[in-house]
Amino acid sequence: MKAVVCRSPGELILEDRPAPGSPPPGWALVAVSHVGICGTDYHIFEGKHPFLAYPRIMGHEVSGTVVEVGEGAGLAVGEPVIINPYLSCGKCIACRHGKPNCCVRIEVLGVHRDGAMCEQILVPTQNLYPTNGLSLADAAAVEFLAIGAHAVRRARCEPGARTLVIGAGPIGLGTAIFARIARLDVSLLDMSSERLGFASSELGFSVLDGSQAPVADLVRDATGGEGFDVVFDATGNTSSVQSAFAHVAHGGTLVLVSVVKDDIVFSDPEFHKREMTLVGSRNALRADFDHVAASIRNGAVPLAKLVTHRTTLTETPEDLARWVHEKSGLIKAVIEIG
Repeated sequence: MKAVVCRSPGELILEDRPAPGSPPPGWALVAVSHVGICGTDYHIFEGKHPFLAYPRIMGHEVSGTVVEVGEGAGLAVGEPVIINPYLSCGKCIACRHGKPNCCVRIEVLGVHRDGAMCEQILVPTQNLYPTNGLSLADAAAVEFLAIGAHAVRRARCEPGARTLVIGAGPIGLGTAIFARIARLDVSLLDMSSERLGFASSELGFSVLDGSQAPVADLVRDATGGEGFDVVFDATGNTSSVQSAFAHVAHGGTLVLVSVVKDDIVFSDPEFHKREMTLVGSRNALRADFDHVAASIRNGAVPLAKLVTHRTTLTETPEDLARWVHEKSGLIKAVIEIG
């Protein structure tokens, strides 16, 4: 089969790989249809991912069609599916508590093991969710949106809560969209006037442009000096995460959607006097995938505006390498494979 392989940082090629073969019990062979390109994939290409061994087939935002099932699979051949790329052990403390998204021994497709920038892939059937009428093109967007949907659910906010999403990239926009679906009062903060212009004109969000004024002043003016009830940081930037503590109102919540390699340092007196809640949010659960898929089907997600670029498996090595640097107008790129 054809596969796009990142052989080393900066080296992305299309090569022939052996087909996966027949699935073992509890697994299914899936013909890949569409794959979204994630910030993680760009980081792998650039050599910035701390826990990755090369060579690697990337790709974890995936839709496809079941072509063969192992014993006890419980799926029909020909079933269109959304792939949950977080493979969990089912036995550790997180899995026993219903949190396979943070499994102790988690393996993420395209990161810890080869992913779906290829023609076929083997996946445990427990990680395959029926599309229930969602197109395969739209189904490939479910995973990245589920990250934001999960973060919003983790925040446990009441409708109307004054909300700030920091970072207007795909994950931040997804978080903002699902915060709005949860009836929160949402503003977006970024340092890019272009991204904020898109969020405002195309998606209808209130925005705070950090390139035009000090962020502390923008937050003060937007909240009457009180801060936001809930703040989501989706930047992947250490300085932004550390600054976000100051944007939270007394009694409010800070949700860390993105992850950084560095230690996070904050003022304990400030944290305590606000009785702030600090929440980590990792990956997503089946409930989040289902919520996203239903929201796309009912028209609550402006997906046509979010998917701005498309390519094919053959053109991916050239296009992905170019999009690492050519970010203007790029929100989400999708590879059409099947």
